[in-house]
Amino acid sequence: MRRDICLFFLLIISALASAGTLLSAAKDTVLLGAAGEPADSSSAAGLQPLVLFDFGQRFDTGAVTVTDAEISLSQAGALCIRTHHKEPWPGVTLKAPAGKWDLSEYEYVAIDVRNLSDQSVTVHCRVDNPGADGEKNCVTESIALKPQAAGKLTVNVFPVPWRLSEPLELVGMRAAPVYAGKIDPSNVTQLLVFVNSPKADHVFEIDNVIAGGHVQVLNAKTYLPFIDEFGQFIHKDWPGKTHSVEELIAYGRAEEKELAANPGPPDRDQYGGWSAGPALTATGFFRVQKYKGKWWIVDPEGRLFWSHGIDCVRGASATPITGRENYFQNLSKPDSPFAKFYGTGGWAPHGYYKDHSPYKTYDFSQANLLRKYGPDWQRAFAEITQSRLKSWGLNTIANWSDPEIYLIRKTPYAATISCEAKNLEGSTGYWGKFYDVFDPSFRQGLAERLAKEKQASAGDPWCIGYFVHNELPWGDEVSLAVATLISPPDQPAKKVFLEDLKTRYETIDKLNKTWGTQYAAWEALLQSQQAPDKDKARSDLTAFYTKTAETYFDTIRQELKKVAPNQLYMGCRFAWGNDLAARAAAKSCDVVSYNRYSYSVEDLRLPDGPSTGLGTGLDKPVIIGEFHFGALDRGMFHTGLRKTADQQDRAAKYKDYVQGALRNPFIVGTHWFQYKDQATTGRGDGENYQIGFVDICDRPYPETIQACREIGNSLYEYRLNAK
Repeated sequence: MRRDICLFFLLIISALASAGTLLSAAKDTVLLGAAGEPADSSSAAGLQPLVLFDFGQRFDTGAVTVTDAEISLSQAGALCIRTHHKEPWPGVTLKAPAGKWDLSEYEYVAIDVRNLSDQSVTVHCRVDNPGADGEKNCVTESIALKPQAAGKLTVNVFPVPWRLSEPLELVGMRAAPVYAGKIDPSNVTQLLVFVNSPKADHVFEIDNVIAGGHVQVLNAKTYLPFIDEFGQFIHKDWPGKTHSVEELIAYGRAEEKELAANPGPPDRDQYGGWSAGPALTATGFFRVQKYKGKWWIVDPEGRLFWSHGIDCVRGASATPITGRENYFQNLSKPDSPFAKFYGTGGWAPHGYYKDHSPYKTYDFSQANLLRKYGPDWQRAFAEITQSRLKSWGLNTIANWSDPEIYLIRKTPYAATISCEAKNLEGSTGYWGKFYDVFDPSFRQGLAERLAKEKQASAGDPWCIGYFVHNELPWGDEVSLAVATLISPPDQPAKKVFLEDLKTRYETIDKLNKTWGTQYAAWEALLQSQQAPDKDKARSDLTAFYTKTAETYFDTIRQELKKVAPNQLYMGCRFAWGNDLAARAAAKSCDVVSYNRYSYSVEDLRLPDGPSTGLGTGLDKPVIIGEFHFGALDRGMFHTGLRKTADQQDRAAKYKDYVQGALRNPFIVGTHWFQYKDQATTGRGDGENYQIGFVDICDRPYPETIQACREIGNSLYEYRLNAK
């Protein structure tokens, strides 16, 4: 155990002892359900991992079904698999020796995988019921391995570690205890281990194929309520769970001492730049510069800066309660000091509340801050947050954060800009439609929104720059052009597109000949809302897509620089994108931003040519606006977009991700999403991810904090010297 983790726990124990409370045990305990029955009728004690395959020398390789692959046994007792690339899914099928396995009590299937080749490989494992077809009656997970690397590939046969004894409808959450998962774990017939559509041969070995974990059965009749007064899961205990207000306060006092003992990395200037490093030109604002072959941010004092940050630094984290009041134990009374944390919500682009808005909410997170810090909790929370960030080795308050915290101006920050404008009606996307960038409302909306920053972030040396918009539906390289053509005739973008086509083709007959269409006149094309043949019209579609993308980024740059000429324009936070959009961003943005939920960004590059994907061409700095990892060992129901085995694994993957970014010469920062866990019962769209640096009771996860500190303490030396 690391020194400062040990110190953290010693201080906690001391504080709890002085408060007359007991530290919760580090092992699971059996809690009572609502009616006084055991919430979990089975015990994890004594349940050992079940060995599914042992590839010893006596293993019969003839029992393995091979698809476009060759197999052999290694001297160490592993199954070596060499896949070719003629078939779409080369690999092996491992059938249950007795016809099926009953994995009802187990949470997952795990396989040790080692890449034996000199190129990266992504290995998949599919767990099958009878009738599996790749989508139905099966679950699949994968692991990406660099050359000669090893890892554990885990496939959850049950979505969470708790199973209800009978069906019970639970709404408004991306994940929760359920009666049945995607497959029947009592009837698992085979495992498929394969590579998906490879372009080259791969060699890897697998070993230690087991079923592990433990799914606890919860009595559905006594399951409700399942959330306590602090917003935590009732039917489970875990290290770090808060059991009383006294404990909440005691941990807060212990943390204050721990932060004082760990004030933060040395050799930093007031902005978090590297005061012991090279001295470059100081402009009084953040800027970007290439130094010794790598892109850097340079802070206002001219010191090298790499943005090690975190999103959503704020106290609020409300959860809908309408129609779910019976989920919660001891909700605050109307005359309680905590009644102020009731509210009303309407944002729900997905999930149950999309059709049940507006809805009433309650914010357990802010209620816990009042319990912990008292009436002046907002100021106290802001101050301890600033202290935490510095102590943890972080130097940036990133997107979606509270201005009341970042405008204290103790930590550099990135500001968030969104605005309203006319939609491109033919477009679609996960978060909504794209903007019609040719409509005057787009520029006007930007100008009005940016004007509000004149008395806040604009011209502030602590403001690194601006993210404008988030995860827009960029689609493929023709999507926005097609969306324009299928929009109504009064769509401004459509009129611009038609003028471009008239200039190129002069007559509708010439366009018809190229596109294979039969429009009687240009007016007919304007009135049409049918998409043309994408292949035949491709050159025109990609040309207008490029024009749309370049107009989008250039318009924003013009308006942003009018208000904040000294701040960086850091793009739109691509979640979905393509080369045309990336090139357009690179032309106008100071830094191109990606929300990249993966296990590594070490090889991320901007595109270098038409449709070539990642390359080494566009020489522009890149920043990661979002990434995260989560686990299910702390009473939460969903891991977020990238899962890990437990908190220690989560910390290790955090460290690997950020160090990979530090080795990437183009990346100038990573921003974790997000500061605290989402509500156990979900936000408006149902997201209820275990993705925080702190939990809903404002208690830090020590494993992740330790990894963050290790990164922060050596941040600049590692970046400068990394090969």
